[in-house]
Amino acid sequence: MLRGSMADTIRDGKVAGLSFVLKDDDGDTIDGADADDPLLYLHGAGNLVPGIEDALNGKAVGDSIKVSVPPEAGYGPREDVEPQAVPRGAFPEEVELEIGMPFWVEADDGAELELFVVAIDDDEVMVDVNHPLAGMTLHFEATVLSIRDATAEEREHGHPHDGECGDEAPDPSTLN
Repeated sequence: MLRGSMADTIRDGKVAGLSFVLKDDDGDTIDGADADDPLLYLHGAGNLVPGIEDALNGKAVGDSIKVSVPPEAGYGPREDVEPQAVPRGAFPEEVELEIGMPFWVEADDGAELELFVVAIDDDEVMVDVNHPLAGMTLHFEATVLSIRDATAEEREHGHPHDGECGDEAPDPSTLN
């Protein structure tokens, strides 16, 4: 079968639409998207973990992939650091906290540190330096539904837009 030109394949600067299922080692579904509400991502912008993005590189519309991504090509190994309790009052009242939610804090040395919410109660929020999927092998199956050139604005912002500018990026807490 004759493949399309390079312009028709996933590569840096292209926005791809995918239907996908992401599972853990037990076969439990972690995340997914279907053709009615596909995942859109900007290839080469770090929207997906390296192991998944590498597997999609060069694929065309209609191609399917099935890949198991080890932690080193996914969210990394788990760091041996226990989750820490933070007073609930340290978070703005208007922020609706959710398990798995990422947020950034400034460390004592001035570096920015990404933390993830792992538990919430009325008085405390437990946070972890580990991404919820750190240490896990990710089992990813996807079909490429669409490919297009990214706009200059999308390339500048590092994520696809769906008709209007805003924070319309794919949810990086599950795939990146």
